[in-house]
Amino acid sequence: MQIRSACLIGATGFVGRALAAQLHARGVALRVITRQRVRANPLLVLPTIDVRVADTHDEEALTRHFEGVDAVVNLVGILHEGRNASFQAVHAELPRKVANACRAAGVGRLVHMSALGAAESAPSEYLRTKWRGEENVRQGAGEALATTIFRPSVIFGAHDRFLNLFAQLVDVFPLVPLAGADARFQPVWVEDVARAMAQAVVESLPARTYELCGPRVYTLAGLVARVAELRSRRRWIMPLPAWAATLQALVFEHLPGRLITRDNLRSMSVPNTCSGPWPAELGFQPASLEAVVPAYLAGNGSQSRLDRFRAER
Repeated sequence: MQIRSACLIGATGFVGRALAAQLHARGVALRVITRQRVRANPLLVLPTIDVRVADTHDEEALTRHFEGVDAVVNLVGILHEGRNASFQAVHAELPRKVANACRAAGVGRLVHMSALGAAESAPSEYLRTKWRGEENVRQGAGEALATTIFRPSVIFGAHDRFLNLFAQLVDVFPLVPLAGADARFQPVWVEDVARAMAQAVVESLPARTYELCGPRVYTLAGLVARVAELRSRRRWIMPLPAWAATLQALVFEHLPGRLITRDNLRSMSVPNTCSGPWPAELGFQPASLEAVVPAYLAGNGSQSRLDRFRAER
């Protein structure tokens, strides 16, 4: 099946912007569905992109906007629940609606982003609903809809909300009280995730579930220490015992920004690492964190100088 066009849901996010650029470079005509047109402004640099405003949770609207495209990519996800967004609605029910709409619109290929550690018996609601979403995609796809699911570890990149958050913290605080300090992660670069997903859209990859991880495993404390080193900050990282970590998460749940919640803490209780090597069928190897992060996090690289210049304009 030759893929000439694709519709992206969640394209205005961190991974979505990278994927849109990758697909555009491959000559795929892009359609983007968003609730607010202004959020798609960064994507307008891509010529001929078709931005459509719609309620992504309206299955009939999805069906209308999927008509005429060859593939659909669902990237929608949330890290924290809010008044208007629950894990169940976003991670479990929306994928079912997307799969149903794909079948109704005659779409031939669906690519869905889940999360590493998704399981029926996972310790957090975040991971359990990610698993339910995968099941709903598989059940809704049927035989005519080729479906590929990706489970990435924590994703890093120039505009991530993970390492950049720790950079902000170590820039300000000499002491970093850290919940889940021993949690294990295998971070993967956003461009590698986008490249893998673009291949799933354009090429004939086996319709299965792929785990995506970088080449090295880190503890959370190790990652924060590496960030502090890159920022040239001497910082004391204080691992919190379980009771203090839970108390910290409970407090932060009620503060603006929600740095961490108790559900996040439960997610970190299981290793965020891949069960095997990088999928050989993708045809490339992932970049290491050490090869990418210093370019945007060290504070003295060209990317950092450019960011500061933009902030001062």
